[in-house]
Amino acid sequence: MTTATEIHGICKPGYERVRDAFERNFEEHGEIGAALSLVVDGETVVDVWGGHVDGALSRPWEEDTIVNTFSTTKGITTICALRLIEQGKLDVDAPVAKYWPEFAAAGKEAITVRQIMSHQAGLPGIDSMIPVEKAYEWEPLSEALAAQKPFWEPGSQFGYHAVTFGSLVGEVIRRVSGKTVGTYWREEFAEPLGLDFHIGFGEELDGRCATMIPAPLPDLSKTDHPLVKAMLDPSSLTFKAFMVSPLMMVNPLYMNTREWRAAEVPAANGHGTARSLARLYGALATGGTLDGTQVLKPETIEMATQTQSQGQDAVLLFPTRFGLGFILDIPEFPISPNGTTFGHFGMGGSFGIADPEARYGVGYVMNKMMIPNPETRDDPRLRGMFNAIYESV
Repeated sequence: MTTATEIHGICKPGYERVRDAFERNFEEHGEIGAALSLVVDGETVVDVWGGHVDGALSRPWEEDTIVNTFSTTKGITTICALRLIEQGKLDVDAPVAKYWPEFAAAGKEAITVRQIMSHQAGLPGIDSMIPVEKAYEWEPLSEALAAQKPFWEPGSQFGYHAVTFGSLVGEVIRRVSGKTVGTYWREEFAEPLGLDFHIGFGEELDGRCATMIPAPLPDLSKTDHPLVKAMLDPSSLTFKAFMVSPLMMVNPLYMNTREWRAAEVPAANGHGTARSLARLYGALATGGTLDGTQVLKPETIEMATQTQSQGQDAVLLFPTRFGLGFILDIPEFPISPNGTTFGHFGMGGSFGIADPEARYGVGYVMNKMMIPNPETRDDPRLRGMFNAIYESV
């Protein structure tokens, strides 16, 4: 018999379905520890958490537990770049080399900021992996990208820059602002807005950090899906996009190390709470203001959520749709009935999403990673929660 997981937090009347969907993730989908927060019209209507921070089930998930969100971090990095764009310090249609002169090497002098933010630059990977001992350093990957020849003619197609997005956009942020992405995010957004989300942090927060539990590898003898095959082929763009260093192969639990937590990997190692993601995206869904402070101007949000890339993704090998940095809703795999969501998902299941038509922002973080069905892209935990949200808002 399965013991019910105790769920903590608040749920306003009318949103019980959302809380129930969250609770079912523990009962039906093996959730270990997680948190879910939903903000509608600026009001927090669901803020719940439960389970444990470790696979041994020895410590409970607390109200202030933080956890690695993988590519959900890309939405945070995007917001940093958008702030510079709306301030006039960064021109989205200027060549990247205007701000990062070394980037002009190997025929990249015309690649624009828009192209690196919309996965069109042809730089999803690098020819030679970064050695494990340098995997957490900033310079090796940014220098490799500056020297790298594009894998396709920039702007001719697009493909998810799974890891390199953070270094490409992050180095531009650093060149323009004089600050690393982690510092810029903290000083410009996290501290002023009271958001508990970090790109690189010290050991003082380790006690609040949940341990990630990687998903088991699929039985390769039972699948012939192109994406799975590409992930195992070192010559494929898919492999190159996710394996810029052999780190993941040498240490599958790298994401639980002090080195990973301390590093700044703006594509993948943001750590935070669901509450912070929901408050942030809740503000973006309703004009860009959070507790009286402007996160982004409405016209910036409108610009960032216009389609830049759509169709068959050259890296993920299925249809995707991107704005400037944000993942946008796509008809083939819809999140909402409105088709108006934007934000970002992270490997394993986390997400921060806004829907301006439904006027909500939602954040979900967890420590048990799951691999979605490659045919349907479905993670049953996410589908259940989104269905409940749209039945409620």
